[in-house]
Amino acid sequence: MGGESGATLLSARRDPRAKGRHLQACLSDEVEYRRSTGLERFELRNRALPETALHGVDLSTRLLGRSIPLPLMIAPMTGGDPRAHGINRRLARAAQRWGLPMGVGSQRVGIEDPGRARYFQVRAEAPSILLFANIGGAQLVKGWGLEQAMQAVEMIGADALFVHLNPMQEAVQGGDADFRGLAGRLQELCRGLHEEGIPVFAREVGFGLGEGTCRRLRACGVDGIDCAGAGGTSWARVEAACARGERAQALAMAFAEWGIPTAQSILNCRRASPTVPLIASGGLRSGLDLAKAIALGADLGAMARPFLVAAEAGDAALDALVEGVMSELRVALFAAGAADLPALRGALSPVAGAWGEPGAE
Repeated sequence: MGGESGATLLSARRDPRAKGRHLQACLSDEVEYRRSTGLERFELRNRALPETALHGVDLSTRLLGRSIPLPLMIAPMTGGDPRAHGINRRLARAAQRWGLPMGVGSQRVGIEDPGRARYFQVRAEAPSILLFANIGGAQLVKGWGLEQAMQAVEMIGADALFVHLNPMQEAVQGGDADFRGLAGRLQELCRGLHEEGIPVFAREVGFGLGEGTCRRLRACGVDGIDCAGAGGTSWARVEAACARGERAQALAMAFAEWGIPTAQSILNCRRASPTVPLIASGGLRSGLDLAKAIALGADLGAMARPFLVAAEAGDAALDALVEGVMSELRVALFAAGAADLPALRGALSPVAGAWGEPGAE
């Protein structure tokens, strides 16, 4: 039989247009999981005597010693070409207006090709936000270390670094799918960056984290975790949409629903570490979703695709998105009798019969 061999399929290299194809795919509803985040399996408890006032509800939180007026982050998405740069600049301006933390997409192309580094730079648009640089764990295995991490941080004037973990995505896109020795390399990187005063957060890209993985990440020395669960954008579906050839598409689609749901991923991380700064992402679409994520144990939530779609529509759409999330979150706290975010912790119940016994991995 003719066609691609498995070895060819799994060793195919990315081309410079890959980011543009990913960006276009993520604007389509077809890349969304068909399964849920699991957040619908929990409900906030109504308090008919809340003993607080709606206007007095405090939505502020802190991350890495910085005060944040709303527990919402613009998740890492893109960068590295002119279109992506335009979107990131618009997102950064919104982050500056609202005081939100923000991350950029993987900076691999900007490190490998310094001519593209300028397409990640957004600090001029957002001089005072908490900004995260971003490199991949797979590159650490290939020999990247402190030098490349500092390049990523300095490239955008970042305050902290995300190291993203995406074995499933790498496998179905024919990328760098050798993750042997990553824990040791991550531990070494954390030590080096801590000496430079740069915090390190580990993040999945949307397939979730098990309890055991979270424990190992903490043992590596990460300062925080983004649990990025299943239920929002499926990166297997994104890779299927971008695949060149039927066999590559079929491989990606076989894992379209792979992953640990976001709600379970939050619980896994909190069981592993009650105190680690925890970002929840993966399918958060409203202020009520954000409230549930915080009640389950997250410190703040992050959204990607809702911000991407709004950024394509313009500044007004971005402001409307943030305003809507903020209003819904405020009402959720008020009706649950929580005057602030810490009071929301645990103020929810599982929907009867909706939650099975979870595994640790």
